[in-house]
Amino acid sequence: MQNNRIFLALCLSVFFLSGCGKNQSSVPVQNTDLDLPSIKVGSDSYPPFIYVDENGDFSGIDVEIAKEAFKRLGYSVEFEIIPWEEKKELVDSGYVDCIWGAFSMLGEREKEYNWAGPYMIDRHVVATNYSSDIHTLKDLNGRFVAVQSTTRPEELFLSRSKANIPDVKEVYSFEDRNILCTMLGKGYIDAFAAHEFFIRQYMADNNLDFEILDEPLQISPLGVAFSKEDSRGLDKKLTFVFGQLNKEKFVDSVVFKYIPDYSFGVNGKY
Repeated sequence: MQNNRIFLALCLSVFFLSGCGKNQSSVPVQNTDLDLPSIKVGSDSYPPFIYVDENGDFSGIDVEIAKEAFKRLGYSVEFEIIPWEEKKELVDSGYVDCIWGAFSMLGEREKEYNWAGPYMIDRHVVATNYSSDIHTLKDLNGRFVAVQSTTRPEELFLSRSKANIPDVKEVYSFEDRNILCTMLGKGYIDAFAAHEFFIRQYMADNNLDFEILDEPLQISPLGVAFSKEDSRGLDKKLTFVFGQLNKEKFVDSVVFKYIPDYSFGVNGKY
């Protein structure tokens, strides 16, 4: 199977870690001082997790969680949209302090970063046209599938590291994930895979209706990635704050704000 690099949710689950042991006492309380040191967060534009709204401001699920979580650690947050394929180089160089944007804590990337989280659990799913004869993952055998490059779905289809991953005929990788929806709509591919939140948001924004397969490719914990060379311990402190936000149901309230019909994973069941 060849990976042709051409150029490019949720009914999900919310799940959190409840603490990080010895670091709990070192986490400061919420700071209301406006003159706070800044944390630079690098992300991809990925509605409804992070995007620029009609007023030119950063909005989304991850934006609201990041602002609240870092505020409790005594930081303000500066967001920057970065080329997703260059994320590791950018965080390792110190250009951004961390990577935050529906980033799955699975696969080889687990070893590449210091992780904070998870703060939610996401589903990677497959979308097809309703006129298609593809209704299960097995139906993808021998078909053409598109993914966004350097994402978990790309890794899964290329490595076939999980037993449920079908043997597709070809995987097309795009830098711009919006191309996935366009290609499926025009019938150039048989299916594409992405975060379920993204697919549902795209359908709502563009008045489209794809069929989302019931069986997910994978249920993935989402986290925040720091460089292995980052010695500030922010990954551990942020993990503790996620535990606080869980107890307070803060993340739940943010998710329901953006996805009112959210049901997958309520009360930790998924």
